[in-house]
Amino acid sequence: MLDKFFKISERGSTVGTEIRGGIVTFFTMAYIVALNPLIIGLAKDADGKYIGGGDAPNLALIAAATALVAGVLSILMGVVANFPLALATGLGLNTFVAVGIASQMTWKDAMGLVVLEGIIITVLVLTGFRTAVFRAVPTQLKIAISVGIGLFIALIGLVDSGFVRRTAQGPVPVTLGDGGELVGWPIVVFAFGLFLTIGLMIRKIKAALLLGIVVSTGLAIAIENAFKIGPLFDGTNTNPKGWNLNVPALPSDVVATPNFSLLGDFNLFGSFERVPLITALLLVFTLLLADFFDTMGTMTAIGQESGLNDKDGTPPKAERILLVDSLGAMAGGAASVSSNTSYIESASGVGEGARTGLASVVTGVLFLLTTFLSPLVAIIPYEAAVPALIIVGFLMMTQIKSIDWEDYGIAIPAFLTIILMPFTYNISVGIGAGFVSYVVIRLFQGRMKDVHPLLLLVAGLFMVYFLSDPINTWIG
Repeated sequence: MLDKFFKISERGSTVGTEIRGGIVTFFTMAYIVALNPLIIGLAKDADGKYIGGGDAPNLALIAAATALVAGVLSILMGVVANFPLALATGLGLNTFVAVGIASQMTWKDAMGLVVLEGIIITVLVLTGFRTAVFRAVPTQLKIAISVGIGLFIALIGLVDSGFVRRTAQGPVPVTLGDGGELVGWPIVVFAFGLFLTIGLMIRKIKAALLLGIVVSTGLAIAIENAFKIGPLFDGTNTNPKGWNLNVPALPSDVVATPNFSLLGDFNLFGSFERVPLITALLLVFTLLLADFFDTMGTMTAIGQESGLNDKDGTPPKAERILLVDSLGAMAGGAASVSSNTSYIESASGVGEGARTGLASVVTGVLFLLTTFLSPLVAIIPYEAAVPALIIVGFLMMTQIKSIDWEDYGIAIPAFLTIILMPFTYNISVGIGAGFVSYVVIRLFQGRMKDVHPLLLLVAGLFMVYFLSDPINTWIG
């Protein structure tokens, strides 16, 4: 029954492979349950209140709601779209909501804006506009998006592992380790996990990515137990040799009772009473643009890596994929955990062999279990999980050979798309730069007939996005 519903054999997979893929995707995404509360749970709104209206942060509330919404949406993606793509609170978007939106209004008002953006983007899907824009993008530019995302997630893995770190001062924004040196036991765990996973893949061992994460976590627990290293940041002090995100120690409690009281804590139109109309509209537009194109890039990359895209670079049931993702924005806002979106970490499950929505269902079920088993998830440090992202980044990078580098009209936009995603730490920026440069170059070449009218429109909208600050200044 599972095979028939999810077309598992038809896509060259097995139930076991799909289950493994779903587990691997969960492990590479599970950090959001711990990280989202730290991003939005410690920020105050314009009235000096935390999410939920309290005078003190309640991170457990946010963690429970984050896991719940991610679980429901991932299952929905698997059942409705039959695509190996999981969803959770969008990183970057949650920071923008916490810093750029909630600081100007209450948390309820800010989440109301997120719900409003979700309604708009859902309407765009139902009218066919979002899908039409996706189909208007040249195939090779879609490949460039996939390659750029591969580099982007590899950089995420390198940064989260501590192999690459930001520099406070100096001529370059990032450097090797701490001040040019690799320090601490956590980096040893990362290196061990990376080479273990590479070795398992070369030997064609099934569940290579999953085994790499599990064995590396075991090593991390043993090292922490022996040397008492502690966290990278404890809320006050930074320890360059510490673990990133989670300290790998066996928890005293495995099960915790979740509290879902944040669900429904939003005010749909409250923001329009707190900020000028044009400001509220620009905030919605920024959320909309990021949601619109981040997902487009993510599903292209996942479809390409899994071999599911058609000759035009479009995944099967693209409309359903986009619809579920659009509902994620509404669901995230309605649950007060910020907009939910498709996760590029799903590529780790695809790297494990996942090809159907069953993998997403498995990931979703694990997220639902996390609402009760959050202490168990909290033992996995970044250093043990991110080697999978490095490997998947490599696999996605191999698609670069399909781009025609002799045609500058496509090669330069592809190049800008690829490099700007990791360099700006933003998928939408890379996509926007690719679109705008493609239109401009075709204009210079006298080949505007090659540019779809919808792509021309979207390039114009991206110009508004890139120039939003001077536009804000101009309109006051």
